[in-house]
Amino acid sequence: METADAIRSRRSVKDFDANHEMTEAEVNELLSLAMLSPTAFNIQNWRFVVVTDQALRKQIREVAWDQAQVTDTSLFIVLCADLKSWEKRPDRYWVNASKEIQEFMLPAIDDYYRGKDQVQRDEAMRSCGIVAQTLMLAAKSMGYDSCPMDGFDYEKVGELIRLPDDHVIAMFVAIGKGTKEAWPRPGQLDLDELVIKNSFT
Repeated sequence: METADAIRSRRSVKDFDANHEMTEAEVNELLSLAMLSPTAFNIQNWRFVVVTDQALRKQIREVAWDQAQVTDTSLFIVLCADLKSWEKRPDRYWVNASKEIQEFMLPAIDDYYRGKDQVQRDEAMRSCGIVAQTLMLAAKSMGYDSCPMDGFDYEKVGELIRLPDDHVIAMFVAIGKGTKEAWPRPGQLDLDELVIKNSFT
């Protein structure tokens, strides 16, 4: 599927075939494509909690407004971020770069993040937003539907998945075989309203 077609046809689907199973190869391909998403300083701070345990999925659904996507999709991901990935062996992120680039980038990473909790969180959420869209477009190109999700108790879900203290949950991403089409697009704003040339007036 062409990228433009995937963008146009991707919709947030709510109803999925609970009996459909994605193959391990499909899941690995999807996650591998997602991992090509950009992150600031290449720190790859997203973490994909792939929930396969059905009992755990039911527990998560209970604290997620009883949204059926939690239990019915073939692939259910609690998309998280490691807020401290920038300081966990950052040399890994530039291992294939030249020594000159490494000597520039590693101190730059430390300078950008150290002591800046809000920056760490902001970058985490930006990274998760980008990777979520990559996941959904890749899923569409593979013939699957998806739904980005909030509407859940973040603290309780964190407890259920044993979220480390230095991680945050950004959202859920549910992927599978849709059984109903999404509603028609409810109302797209005009380009002229959304595009500002040079500066706000």
